[in-house]
Amino acid sequence: MMRMIFPFVVLVLGLWAWNLFAGPGAGSPWAVYDQSLLLSGLLSIALMSLTMMLALRPAWLERPLGGLDQIYRTHKWAGILAVVFAAAHWLIEMGDDVIESIFGKAGRLHDQDYSGFIDTMRDAAEEVGELAVYLLFAMLLITLWRKFPYKYWRYLHRGMPVLYLLLAFHAAWLTPLQWWQQPIGLLMAILLFGGSIASGLSLTGRVGRRRQVRGMVTAIKTPDRDVTEVTCHMGPAWPGHRAGQFAFVTFDRIEGAHPFTIASADRENGTVTFLIKSLGDFTRNLSQKISVGQTVNIEGPYGCFNFDRRNRKSHQIWIAGGIGITPFLAWLEALSSATDATVPEADLHYCTRNAGQDPMVDRLRALCDGFPGIHLEIHDSSKGQGLSAETLSTNGRSAAGAEVWFCGPAGLGEAIRNGLRAAPFRLTRFHKEAFQFR
Repeated sequence: MMRMIFPFVVLVLGLWAWNLFAGPGAGSPWAVYDQSLLLSGLLSIALMSLTMMLALRPAWLERPLGGLDQIYRTHKWAGILAVVFAAAHWLIEMGDDVIESIFGKAGRLHDQDYSGFIDTMRDAAEEVGELAVYLLFAMLLITLWRKFPYKYWRYLHRGMPVLYLLLAFHAAWLTPLQWWQQPIGLLMAILLFGGSIASGLSLTGRVGRRRQVRGMVTAIKTPDRDVTEVTCHMGPAWPGHRAGQFAFVTFDRIEGAHPFTIASADRENGTVTFLIKSLGDFTRNLSQKISVGQTVNIEGPYGCFNFDRRNRKSHQIWIAGGIGITPFLAWLEALSSATDATVPEADLHYCTRNAGQDPMVDRLRALCDGFPGIHLEIHDSSKGQGLSAETLSTNGRSAAGAEVWFCGPAGLGEAIRNGLRAAPFRLTRFHKEAFQFR
């Protein structure tokens, strides 16, 4: 996340500093006020522009940032920071009376005189900007309020491109004219143009369209009460995938796309399988909402949760919780079907609520039987066999200097990661996907 946001903010601050002392009255209270107002507004619109461009799901950024999940984390936090700076911008704007009561009007820079049309547009930009900031605050609160239903939030979130265009209008008309002759103006133009194009693509439903393939549901199974296994045939248009990747799947246009990990290795025949757990309104009783033969749209593949990227000198620890076993099933299947693949030495830990009733346990054992170097451990919470960092730490041979790959509940992942950080040895890497796109 910070590998993009921090350099980006440094770049914006550097170009702002280029112009800092160029204006009259530098160092006076009113100059500080004006520059603070400009800087907060600049950081807000810059980060909001970055947020909109990252929403295009740029596949070329997956490798440097570590996957689409990390791109979305960057998108989320860039948006949150944009709202924070927008709040600071609004508060500074509201504080001019306080500055005047303390320091008086001496040294206050007068607004530049403009023609009637420009003056009218600047007034409109101020009003539009104030309205957009209030809407931005409301959107942030709704986003952070986890109890707000996702199905309603998703429709509200589709209005963000319109909100961005209002903020871009505000920023373009109220940016100081001298900025457009400086590097900061060039940066502003690039960001506003890129953010506006991204907004247009989003509003017209063109995000990810080039990576979308239409196929057909060929099989539906319910291996568990809360799990639906869906097999889709996408034909020759499917570009293939690496084990561990995910895709956005649309069974219903009104419901929209949902991200699901691909549970099968690439068979080079256009067939993909998903294991979908009941976690929301749409996925609950999914087998009754879809049917064999119906059309399905799949966008992808995305993600860098790929064991080919492992550190081959480190011992492997693979940890899965619940439906998080999906990418590891694809890994094992890919190893089974590949004749020239190097099978890694790995400890695979699967955490389940009830091993006796979990159909994935037998599937895992069957897949692991062919690989002597992969040691499977089942952690049955119904028998008090939960997995923790302490459990891993007791096995110094496997944990010290190991590379950990985790997929499962966020709480479990953070607990294990924090516990291993406190251990008296160091890990090579802890890799997990952040599937909370909201």
